[in-house]
Amino acid sequence: MTAIEQTEAARPRGTRLPRRARRNQLLGAAQQVFVAQGYHAAAMDDIAERAGVSKPVLYQHFPGKLELYLALLDQHCESLLHAVRTALASTTDNKQRVAATMDAYFAYVQDEGGAFRLVFESDLTNEPAVRERVERVSLQCAEAISDVIAEDTGLSKDESMLLAVGLGGVSQVVARHWLASDSPVPRDKAVQLLTSLAWRGIAGFPLHGAEGH
Repeated sequence: MTAIEQTEAARPRGTRLPRRARRNQLLGAAQQVFVAQGYHAAAMDDIAERAGVSKPVLYQHFPGKLELYLALLDQHCESLLHAVRTALASTTDNKQRVAATMDAYFAYVQDEGGAFRLVFESDLTNEPAVRERVERVSLQCAEAISDVIAEDTGLSKDESMLLAVGLGGVSQVVARHWLASDSPVPRDKAVQLLTSLAWRGIAGFPLHGAEGH
């Protein structure tokens, strides 16, 4: 059950929940408010109301709006990193790896909770703690991709990292455009097109110590 689903299930005011369940419920409510209104327009009153709790209950778990936002950002940065690592580990076929990684970004962006907006479209990137988290997850995703590139091509760490940053950046930018433009292209076709584009480039680097793909 997602944090938002837990929010819906636990909406009635006054319901006593275990601490972890209450925290997840509050995070689900906060996600809905932050995605809909942005950080600056969102108020703790709105989040408490959305969760069906009093403000003192909300403050028992999160001392302020920034702490709540950062907890939510941590959760969804970890989710993105896990998705990318899982995609890379899903196969040893490199073209399929590219496709799986592209699809991981599309799936992340398409998630109905809109959490990607907190990571890629935050209105709080001037806050050092937010910027650090967003930059860190982008770097970690690129490092995961870079490790595979370096292992398979024999390129240096720095060269592999440049390619990995490019692949990750293209994936999330195209996925966001696809969603925002309400593209009529189905997700699987969009992933196929982007994979073909990326593969034509990455396949130009021969496998290190092996033949074929």
